Amino acid sequence: MEQADNWAAGTTILVVLAHPDDPEFFLGGTIARWTSAGFTVKYGLLTKGERGISPEFPDSQELARVREVEQTEAARVLGVHELYFLDYPDGYLVPDLDIRREVTKLIRKAKPDIVVSCDPQNYFVHETYLNHPDHRAAGQLVVDAVFPAVSNPSFFPELTEEGYPAVKVSELWLSLPAQANVVLDVSEYWQQRAQALLQHKSQIGDPERFLAHLEERRLDNSGPDDRYVERFRRIIFRK
Repeated sequence: MEQADNWAAGTTILVVLAHPDDPEFFLGGTIARWTSAGFTVKYGLLTKGERGISPEFPDSQELARVREVEQTEAARVLGVHELYFLDYPDGYLVPDLDIRREVTKLIRKAKPDIVVSCDPQNYFVHETYLNHPDHRAAGQLVVDAVFPAVSNPSFFPELTEEGYPAVKVSELWLSLPAQANVVLDVSEYWQQRAQALLQHKSQIGDPERFLAHLEERRLDNSGPDDRYVERFRRIIFRK
């Protein structure tokens, strides 16, 4: 396995995705690995997932409040340091300039060394699942914010006036990649990832059935010697 994440102490990582539970599903083992290594991990969620299917909470605003609490608990299980919710409408996320500005502001505010999102080019995650348009939109927004807006003060210059000057990002990692160039062994963090996912009670249904399904997915995503892995597309920016 490539040891692509042997960064210096004090490294800060910002994970920007569309919905509550996306971080845990897409890279929960990796997040646990990073926080265990002493890195600071922060989340930015672009929606509150109010259109997630939950018969128990038919009111979308109530579900949004529930999912925010669930995401906060899941982040705690993984050792995440800080969460930001941008509260855009679930299901209608589009990569426009207004939201790109807010994502640029978020990244400048968090001052990360590493930014993580979802591969916007991956429509077909596997044979039974189409990648949600919000996932792809979040990835596109992050890619377009990271380059060139986050590090260039001439983009959204009003952000500098608001107290969010340009910052340098060293790397961009994309989860659910169409073409991976990094594979991380996160076998020892499998149980921690599962416990984090169990905090999303409004979304998982029966916990025992969910864990059985999760185990099936673990086997599907295992590499040699039955080791559980998570894959990424990694882009390293020139200094």
